[in-house]
Amino acid sequence: MAFFSNTQELEEIKTLLSRYARLPFSSTRMAIPGAIVEMIIAYVKKATVLNTYDFVDIVNQNQSYGWQVKSTRESTPVTWKRAKIRHAPALIKESKLRPQGLQKLGDSIIEFCNEHALQSLKRYNLNEMGYARLIIHPNNKATYFERRLCTRSEPLIFKAQDFEWHWSTPKKTTKKEQLPALHGIRKTTGQKWWAWHGLGENQLHFSGEKNWWLQPGDNHVVTFDLPTKMSIKAFIELLSQLDIPD
Repeated sequence: MAFFSNTQELEEIKTLLSRYARLPFSSTRMAIPGAIVEMIIAYVKKATVLNTYDFVDIVNQNQSYGWQVKSTRESTPVTWKRAKIRHAPALIKESKLRPQGLQKLGDSIIEFCNEHALQSLKRYNLNEMGYARLIIHPNNKATYFERRLCTRSEPLIFKAQDFEWHWSTPKKTTKKEQLPALHGIRKTTGQKWWAWHGLGENQLHFSGEKNWWLQPGDNHVVTFDLPTKMSIKAFIELLSQLDIPD
């Protein structure tokens, strides 16, 4: 089975996602749950859902590949992971004293991301890993795409030298003052790619993820309309017609 889904497999993934969205109890308000998307992709790709905190969410060990799966609404920032950086207190302190300390802390975050992926390559003996992504758009449309992230021969997803870092200015709200986040800026574009909340719960938001989005027409992307939900009455009547064993 090939690494990327072919046209028929993309169509099957689209159909299964659409059918789930049609169920009366499904919710696309926050996006189709990642666990559902993982099960659908694993079914089509004849892979296994891991249900772990590893970088990859599903693996096909017969073919030696794995996929990380993300599913959000278009406007929701992607959380890469809770990034608990080694020696974080000391690195944070140093980052506020000198520019070299700031860069060292940022480099540690990029190293954390790459190491997390490398662990899955080694643990599951994979040759390549990809990114399977479902995006729910505000106009009741959805996009699903796949892209390769890294391989055994080229395991690094990100390069530390591509980013510079600075602490954000704390935002004051009516209820409380928010803690500053460490922002990683892509040097070539000046665009924010990362926001690490290391003074709080260590959430690492991948703001630059939209740069990975594929456009309609690409061989590895499918865009489709989300269907209207069936009523609970219609759903129960449909179940009553099925011969489901006790």
